[in-house]
Amino acid sequence: MDNCSMTIRARNAIAKCLANARREGRGGLTEPETKQILGLAGIPVPRERIVHNSDEAVRTARELGFPVALKIVSPDIPHKSDVGGVIVGINSPDAMRRAYQQIVENVASRRSAARVTGMLVQEMVRGLEVIAGSAIDQHFGPVVMFGLGGIFAEVFDDVTFRVVPILPSDADEMLNEIRASSILNGFGGIRQVPRARLVSVLLRLSQLAGCFCDWIREIDINPLVLSARRCVSVDALLTLR
Repeated sequence: MDNCSMTIRARNAIAKCLANARREGRGGLTEPETKQILGLAGIPVPRERIVHNSDEAVRTARELGFPVALKIVSPDIPHKSDVGGVIVGINSPDAMRRAYQQIVENVASRRSAARVTGMLVQEMVRGLEVIAGSAIDQHFGPVVMFGLGGIFAEVFDDVTFRVVPILPSDADEMLNEIRASSILNGFGGIRQVPRARLVSVLLRLSQLAGCFCDWIREIDINPLVLSARRCVSVDALLTLR
């Protein structure tokens, strides 16, 4: 895959989203905006919807199917967990109403000046957590990153990088290079993950980072959740150059 093998329609839509954020003077995109771009690039995202009150949140959760997660959406809060802006495992309408009110109170007490544009109701996705992303290296330009996510990311710092553009063989090498690569093959009772889907995500990240290297400083997909059937970007953040 070359740097810009996305369709013209997808590239134009991504460019419009990035241009709008830059025109507004923002340093990055919200989670829903980032996932919109990932989806346009062919990277799987979960079923989710932005809501603006607790009644909408309950209706959406019923449509998606409990349990769900609820997250604050704000251009001023890139790290939602730091302000109590994420509650997961919500399993009933009453629990959703309580979670909605709790996040409202958390954000009001910790980041009262933040602009809030809604809440994100998201399906719960379970599986092995890895991280993937891109960044701008001062010597090599855009690079793609892959590693273990969740608690492993903090404990082991087990990541690998490749300069963009990458080939399928490069992506496969990245999966084998991390020290805990055996986990991807089903070690320790963890089911083997769909490596082909994971390779596809890294290739599409390479496309995105290469095609928009003048716009995108960093993409952080954490976690990218892998199960036997899916490979889904559960949370993601994009910062602008």
